[in-house]
Amino acid sequence: MKGIILAAGKGSRLYPMTRPVCKPLLPVYDKPMIYYPLAVLMQAGVRDIMIIIPPGEEGPFYRLLGNGARFGVNITYAVQEVARGIADALLIGEQFVGGDKVCLVLGDNIFYSLDFEHYLNQALTCKESACVFGYYVTDPRAFGVVEFDEDGAAVSIEEKPRFPKSNYIIPGLYFYDNEVMEIAHNLTPSARGELEITDVNLEYLRRGDLHVVKLDRDFVWLDAGTADNLLSSGLEVKRVQDDTGRYIACLEEIAYNRGYISREQLEMLARDLDKTLYGQYLQCQ
Repeated sequence: MKGIILAAGKGSRLYPMTRPVCKPLLPVYDKPMIYYPLAVLMQAGVRDIMIIIPPGEEGPFYRLLGNGARFGVNITYAVQEVARGIADALLIGEQFVGGDKVCLVLGDNIFYSLDFEHYLNQALTCKESACVFGYYVTDPRAFGVVEFDEDGAAVSIEEKPRFPKSNYIIPGLYFYDNEVMEIAHNLTPSARGELEITDVNLEYLRRGDLHVVKLDRDFVWLDAGTADNLLSSGLEVKRVQDDTGRYIACLEEIAYNRGYISREQLEMLARDLDKTLYGQYLQCQ
């Protein structure tokens, strides 16, 4: 399976913060925002990763992450010249994905649960060709909303409905088989001129090939796309880390636990950060 992170948004909802630096490089508490979706892919066992970035941002991303070698993964970069919607990421990454399955994650979404790898395994092993997640929110009107039947199977998805049929929304993490490339090529742009990921999910639903995994109510999902959400996301990351003693999206720890890097490599990476709480946490792993 290949992984794609869509991190190409201008971050206009975060102006003026994002005028000098693009949104995925902003800090969410103690880590750059891009660490969080990258951690999701690493936890899912995905090691070949493409990050789709805005024009002119190759240098900052490469200085931060390089080619991924220090985390035991392979990172390449592609530029989205014009924002054309989430599903456009699939077309940009088509050659990179080749004939493989793909996991697409949004660059400003944060996922955390002590059982997160259990949920990821459900997505990786489900019998359907596409798997997404259902997350409960109190006001779902700004999202893609999924409706379930009495057996818990998804029966409809609506984008930003005025009258939602449930409180479950689909956050920015999607698992697809290779048929998604054909689906993406056949999409028609929406009224706002974008290729909508909801239309991709609807096509899998029409084919009877979409599985939606409901996340428990204690699951942490955050969208750090506005100033208020960026602040609350940072505070929530700090709260979870303080309460549990476990760091969210610690790439070095994930790489070591999955056998991507050695103990010696982990210790070397920790020494480079030894003046920070992050580095001191690594030294204790």
